[in-house]
Amino acid sequence: MTAEAVAALFTRGGGEYLFARWGRPIVPVVFGVDAATLATVKGAVEAVVTLAGHKMAETDPELGANLMIFFFRDWQELLEVPNLDQLIDGLSDLVARLDDAGANQYRVFRFDAEGAIRACFSFIRMDGALDEVPAETIALNQAVQMILLWSDRAFLEHAPLASARGVTVLRPEIAALIAAGYDGVLPASARDPSHALRLAARLKPVEDAQ
Repeated sequence: MTAEAVAALFTRGGGEYLFARWGRPIVPVVFGVDAATLATVKGAVEAVVTLAGHKMAETDPELGANLMIFFFRDWQELLEVPNLDQLIDGLSDLVARLDDAGANQYRVFRFDAEGAIRACFSFIRMDGALDEVPAETIALNQAVQMILLWSDRAFLEHAPLASARGVTVLRPEIAALIAAGYDGVLPASARDPSHALRLAARLKPVEDAQ
């Protein structure tokens, strides 16, 4: 993967380069699924966190859980979640926009003083399209989307996942980029496009996450 290709994955629609990784251990909690799907989602998160060389924990001292993943059928259901409006600014307006757009997923990130990710709220509306997607694929995709602050255009043309011998896996170049993004020598956040050069220089083959 070239430095230009790396930069494109963190360059937002407005032309701004913005990279961020987690600055604290990840503590996931999942709402709206059965026990089997819960295990699948947490397993995918753990696999991607391990790939990154990052850590998970039992609790976050500030928020309790800092990765909250919600599965539901209707965006309006979010308005009934206790205290969610205190965690998500402008929740009512956000729900109205996503409902009008017919969106089936959305993520909200929160950052610490250094610009590192401190929390992520991931919303997945199970519509007809997602009903046809295996739980393992949805779980792995969500885990990949939360591990770094990707551009809003990062995966419009090429999804981060691929099929290998009938099994859904993380594309090797994306796996390598995630690992490079968590190199301790690099900053936890960056706005200078030259950061992409440093990422590209650290890309190494990584075994597919699955």
